[in-house]
Amino acid sequence: MKLTDLFLAELEREVAATRNSVARVPEGRNDWRPHEKSMKLGYLAALVATMPSWMEAIVNDDEIDFKSPHAYRTEEFASTRELVEAFDRSLDKARKALAGTTDEHLLTNWRLRAGEHIISETPRYIVIQDTFTHLAHHRGQLTVYLRLTGASVPSIYGPSADEGKF
Repeated sequence: MKLTDLFLAELEREVAATRNSVARVPEGRNDWRPHEKSMKLGYLAALVATMPSWMEAIVNDDEIDFKSPHAYRTEEFASTRELVEAFDRSLDKARKALAGTTDEHLLTNWRLRAGEHIISETPRYIVIQDTFTHLAHHRGQLTVYLRLTGASVPSIYGPSADEGKF
């Protein structure tokens, strides 16, 4: 199996769980957080919604420099509808990038940097796999936030307490 096919299939397996998670984010609670050191709900939800689009940069750019004025920044959304729409746009970018690349290209290195400091330089296919793991991690955080704000928690890899049991 080609890496591109593997990643496209993995992306599709994560669509429903991620869309259902961002669709349940309560409106008007963007500034809520469970602890002063925790991310705000609006930022976390936007991060989860837009994370698939990172694959576009991993495929099409050689690096991201966090210190660049043009670097990716996570922006919060005013409504749940906007959050879901952002997820759909992000998903479209990921699908197009993955469908338009080759396994050979995914074997080439990609850099994450902060100015002159290189944070990592890793083959693109590993960075993409790490993005899926990163997405699952933050989506898990988001479901905890949903529970703590009284929103229902969707099924992810099995039923949730809100959606029945086996």
